[in-house]
Amino acid sequence: MDNLDIKLWSLAARGQIVPDRSLLKTDEQIRAIKKSAALNTAVLDHVATHIRPGMSTARIDQLVYDFTVSHGGIPAPLNYEGFPKSVCTSVNDVICHGIPDENEILQEGDIVNVDVSTILDGYYSDASRMFLIGEVSPRARKLVDVTKECVERGLKAAKPWGHLGDIAWAINSHARKNGYSVVEDIGGHGIGLEFHEDPFVSYVTPKGTEMVLVPGMMFTIEPMINEGGPEFFIDEDNGWTVYTEDGGLSAQIEYMVLITDTGVEVLTK
Repeated sequence: MDNLDIKLWSLAARGQIVPDRSLLKTDEQIRAIKKSAALNTAVLDHVATHIRPGMSTARIDQLVYDFTVSHGGIPAPLNYEGFPKSVCTSVNDVICHGIPDENEILQEGDIVNVDVSTILDGYYSDASRMFLIGEVSPRARKLVDVTKECVERGLKAAKPWGHLGDIAWAINSHARKNGYSVVEDIGGHGIGLEFHEDPFVSYVTPKGTEMVLVPGMMFTIEPMINEGGPEFFIDEDNGWTVYTEDGGLSAQIEYMVLITDTGVEVLTK
């Protein structure tokens, strides 16, 4: 038993939730995952140069597929548990898992989350960005700005040997301070060797709770911030698209992070 095993055993003995050693990435795995993350970021940059009013969300899907494949990658969402497209495009009151459609045309004033996930050489990466389409309302801009602030506060709260709940508290308290709510039943996840790994990352749990943040852990920080209540429903026709129950706007920004010996490293933006 090495020093890390002893420390994890000691924490577990005191009732702390600790990650299994299989969730701690090795140096070799981290190097490979970072290459996937770099491609994932490049895909989002590619979308950013083309997205505009009048574009269909299906066109975004094609941009993601073509760029990813031409650079040796595979879009992780494509055919994942039956998901039919290469990217999620969530517009206005869609919280997440929006399916690109040639009949869905981006309009001036829309806000859209583009969620890109990439497989490169068998390693997974994930990130999303909010895009403001043309001139948006002050109401929409504030929601997106506060969502960015929530993610940044979550990053600042992520420290080795802290807790996932520290991140959640920082995000949830800032969202509520601004009059918003955080979606409770959908959250972040571990990633790297698979698309979705443990742990589940909640954004509504108290400070000092949930899994201990151990160097080598890799997961996403991706709160979904609603301007109204946190309630949602899933499209009955496609079984994927998640909408706000009250029709209010929703925003999400996702970073993929690595807990290090000294802090947190953002792998995708």
